[in-house]
Amino acid sequence: MRLLFLGVILPLIVTGCATVPAKPTVVTVDSSGPRSDSDSAVEGLAFAQARCAGCHNVAGGQASPNSLAPRFEAIANTRGLTSDTLKAWLRDSHNYPGQMDFEIDAKRIDELAAYMLTLKSPAYRPPIQ
Repeated sequence: MRLLFLGVILPLIVTGCATVPAKPTVVTVDSSGPRSDSDSAVEGLAFAQARCAGCHNVAGGQASPNSLAPRFEAIANTRGLTSDTLKAWLRDSHNYPGQMDFEIDAKRIDELAAYMLTLKSPAYRPPIQ
């Protein structure tokens, strides 16, 4: 009975006491100064994970699952990219390759752009290809 308690029941009790993690925090610094997370950026990350992560690396670090799809970090750190230019590109669906030929709701574009711009960093260096 003691082994049953220690091996099965105790781990279930401990697991039940675990806390739920908080919403992800997105904090970066760009040339205009510190930027803290926003609900819009958090929603943008959720959208990116649901709709874009099949082809793009949406969180940084690794290569994209589709080698032809740029990482969001690379897009965000494109020279001259602004919120307005990114939103215009996301709205202009004829820029997309065939597999991306879908419309994104205007609210989602704002959220996605808000998230992608959190990946902008003055220390960004593109990976060696």
